[in-house]
Amino acid sequence: DIDKIIHCPYYNRYADKTQVFSFYKNDDITRRSLHVQLVSRIARTIGKALNLNLDLIEAIALGHDIGHTPFGHAGEEFLDELYFEHTKRHFSHNIHSVRVLDKIFPYNISLQTLNGIASHDGEMELCEYHPKPLENFKDFDEQIEACYIDKTNVRKLLAPATLEGCVMRISDIIAYLGKDRQDADRAKIISNRDFDDGTIGIYNAQIINNLIVNIVENSYGKPYIKMDEEHFEALKKAKADNYALIYKQEAVGEAYKTVKPMMTELYEKLLEDLINKNKTSPIFTHHIDYVNEAHYKREIPYEEIEPNQIVVDYIASMTDDYFVDIYNYIFPNSTKKIEYKGYFE
Repeated sequence: DIDKIIHCPYYNRYADKTQVFSFYKNDDITRRSLHVQLVSRIARTIGKALNLNLDLIEAIALGHDIGHTPFGHAGEEFLDELYFEHTKRHFSHNIHSVRVLDKIFPYNISLQTLNGIASHDGEMELCEYHPKPLENFKDFDEQIEACYIDKTNVRKLLAPATLEGCVMRISDIIAYLGKDRQDADRAKIISNRDFDDGTIGIYNAQIINNLIVNIVENSYGKPYIKMDEEHFEALKKAKADNYALIYKQEAVGEAYKTVKPMMTELYEKLLEDLINKNKTSPIFTHHIDYVNEAHYKREIPYEEIEPNQIVVDYIASMTDDYFVDIYNYIFPNSTKKIEYKGYFE
């Protein structure tokens, strides 16, 4: 599974998909390529101490965001709105990560890996993670389809089927909690020192160390993953502080003014080209042809699936820079522009 995931054509695109800070030309600010490695490292450290399957942990960690959109969670929100408006179906990046590895590129990935990826929602923290058994692909496919129909069903996937999936879920939060603060400090939005000190500390290294140690101490030899109440409350407080002091800042929310209208125009144009079979459009030359180069047999030829799904697949696959370039290519006279902050601003 690990080999298949890292050789997936979309794995390359982690390198230019931003986490939180989309409008900075600064290689010191985290991209998803680093995030998935950090998650893998943290989860493997915990998993090794608990005698778990490290290969399963790494596969889930490296694949968990492969279906993420450009421009972070804002981009995901915009694409969900567009997809729902056209089809009454929803887009969620964790569910789309499963689609990338199971449908767009049918790699025959194991049920345990795909379940861990689908269940990784890093926005919902728990004090204890109890695995919820999953018997077969039929049940899993029904769970995934339910998430397309009703987005609240994503919350029902909070319990992965394996301890390895549970470890990866909490490691996702640990990986971004302090790193986002580090990035915010480098972007000159807020200093690490402006956060309240607590049980888990305020700096990235402190947060990682203290939470790993507490999880191992409280989970060793148990059929679940757990942290104590003190550390759990500190984690929740730190996450709430990140929302208040980082994620809701104007510099982070700039995407709502710029990316959203650009994505709307791009979605409609690509959908029109696809329906009209405009074979010179990038939806054919840069996406359908690109996917088909993998030469996998599919139940339905890729170009014959529902058009909105193809457009969603394409936009979700884009990096931030690719999105900007294709928008400028298709709409060369548009006044909509994204302004980036450079190293010396």
